[in-house]
Amino acid sequence: MPINRQLFSIRHISLTQFRNYGQQEFSFPQRVIGLSGPNGIGKTNLLDAIYYLCFTKSYFSRSDAGSVQIGSQGFRLEGDWVQQGQNHKTVCIVRENGKKELWVDQEQCPKFSSHIGRFPIVFIAPDDVILITGGSEERRRFVDTLLSQLDPEYLKILIRYNKILQERNSFLKKAAETQHTDTALLEILDHQLSVSGTVIFTERQKFMAGFLPEVQHFYAVITASAEKPVIAYASPLLERSFDELLLQNRSRDLAMQRTSSGIHRDDLELKLNDEPFKAIASQGQRKSLLFALKLAEFNILKKAKGFPPLLLLDDIFEKLDETRMHNLLHWVCRENEGQVFLTDTHSNRIREVMGKINVACQMIELS
Repeated sequence: MPINRQLFSIRHISLTQFRNYGQQEFSFPQRVIGLSGPNGIGKTNLLDAIYYLCFTKSYFSRSDAGSVQIGSQGFRLEGDWVQQGQNHKTVCIVRENGKKELWVDQEQCPKFSSHIGRFPIVFIAPDDVILITGGSEERRRFVDTLLSQLDPEYLKILIRYNKILQERNSFLKKAAETQHTDTALLEILDHQLSVSGTVIFTERQKFMAGFLPEVQHFYAVITASAEKPVIAYASPLLERSFDELLLQNRSRDLAMQRTSSGIHRDDLELKLNDEPFKAIASQGQRKSLLFALKLAEFNILKKAKGFPPLLLLDDIFEKLDETRMHNLLHWVCRENEGQVFLTDTHSNRIREVMGKINVACQMIELS
């Protein structure tokens, strides 16, 4: 099935010294692309390269050095895109000295943060189940990543908040070391943190109102059951202002030498039948909720942008039974009009599943 060029797709990518790729190119003329090959061959790395061109960072590694091919220095990624009828080219280079450059349509991008959301994308990987089973940091990152793609201003304020948070924590540590607290400076930092933090809290709270129905909808689509997971935004700011929170915890923060409460500690509480989801859910239920969270992210981006984002599905055949997998892929590959990438170790499994839902699939077998 050819791509609807009025939507959004990547048509071609070139990788140089990126992870296990020395120099290789791929073209993607179709809407659904299946990547197959044995473990370690580079399927996930190819998806990560596509993600990198959208986010200027790896989905898996916080350090750019971790994405450089072993024995090499620096890497280059180049992608050709079609977005609502317009052609675009992105080039991302990490130089030998570690300096990173981003070029969009032959113009250098001065701030990487301004690029986030230009080419919307959703990645689903097996280890993402940590969203369900892990700590609050994973769920905050999930929400912040989505909101940053929706609103560049949100990302700017989040960056500002984290910078002020680092300054406040450094102040608290120095105050403990010198046994002296500059109260006037601390009040200035508190005010700055409160201003940015309150905006982030308000945006997250507004986002949750529309997010929960989307998650419940997709959970029902995948499981074909009446179960309804519940997601609640947990934050002390629901009960008191940020200024009050910082003042209340000032003595504790000085003793601990860090900012103990704020939007950087908030969480999404996941429940099923009034119980913590990760405590009672089966592997299948956890995986279903993961996909529901990610497809909700996908749908929210689609509504905001006016076209579907790219969807990258890595090893999705793990831990889902045949019925749930059919329900998931029927929506992802048939009802969704956007470009989809899937990986699996067995090409025949992808072909068989695509045949059952009557969807043409471009197969790329890596070896």
